[in-house]
Amino acid sequence: MAEGYLAIDISNLDYRVRRLERTLERKLMRREQDPFDLTNEEFIELYRINLQLAADLIDTLQPSLQRVRDSGLSVQTQVLTAVRYYAIGCYQRPVGDQWGISLSQSSVSRCIHDVKNAINERLLRPWVQFPMTPEDRQRAASQFVTARQPFQGAIGAIDCTHVALLGPREHEEAYVNHHGYHSLNVQAICDPNLKLLNINARYPGARNDSYIWSTSPVRRIMEHKYNRGERTFLIGDQGYPLEPWLMTPLPNEREGTPRFNYNQSLCSARNCVERLFGVLKNMYEDPDEYVINIPNMANMDDDDGNNLPPLAVARLEVAQVRGGFMFLFLANSVPPTWLTRRVGYTQVYGCMGLLAV
Repeated sequence: MAEGYLAIDISNLDYRVRRLERTLERKLMRREQDPFDLTNEEFIELYRINLQLAADLIDTLQPSLQRVRDSGLSVQTQVLTAVRYYAIGCYQRPVGDQWGISLSQSSVSRCIHDVKNAINERLLRPWVQFPMTPEDRQRAASQFVTARQPFQGAIGAIDCTHVALLGPREHEEAYVNHHGYHSLNVQAICDPNLKLLNINARYPGARNDSYIWSTSPVRRIMEHKYNRGERTFLIGDQGYPLEPWLMTPLPNEREGTPRFNYNQSLCSARNCVERLFGVLKNMYEDPDEYVINIPNMANMDDDDGNNLPPLAVARLEVAQVRGGFMFLFLANSVPPTWLTRRVGYTQVYGCMGLLAV
């Protein structure tokens, strides 16, 4: 009996020794393999962002990611691990085995989680802001006046897009959109330069654009501003109701009439939000497309908007960093570890989009 226990202890000790050896080997590899020694083109091929943008991102996130222990992972390793995972969208273990990373699967998972939280903490609010003050709203309106497709009085273009996902276990029917596949219906507002002003990803694919707008905090803000005498508005497509603070196309207008010309100008001006979705979804061309698998996301259709702060971002969190790129995350109930491959769906690739704006 004693010999049996001794054999087990020796086996456990051997396992711990081999694990420690692997850890030390990975540390040595990380010291010898510095991704910043690559050329800019090679770096972009691996991480889909350039060297300067990566350096800026590391500097910005350092206060949130700095480890207390000397043996902890460096901020550079954490950030580049997460960015590499977002760039290729594969499983975590292959990411850890790649050049310049050399981490275990569990370490990769922690890096992704920590970097996501750091980006949301440090970069979300400063970059994704709906214009609230008179000065900001006047600045937003002037951008539409001087845009290539001008529309006087508009401060943002609004639309929804479907982000495909694998059907959850609970309330699966609520996620089936009118195209017949499971998705989230994500509402976004942007300016003519494709800068994101607000995003709302609280609702499953069965909810239509008009319903999402009716429960949006932005609608209440626009109505409040209108009642106080301000005459600015958003512009949308025919999926939204025509309101004093939301301009939409007029149906069945004859060509050459002022109403027809209004439709033409409005559709041209709101094309910026369509281009925003196109850039997000096509930034990473790949033979396979990525689908978010949500095993259990219940009660997505509950209307609890009053419990959220104004312009809150629920479940789809966005941040923008210096250098003109935007990180798009599915967060909270959608951990990045649930990312899976599947052919035939269109969505924001790799659980994160890098948008050049």
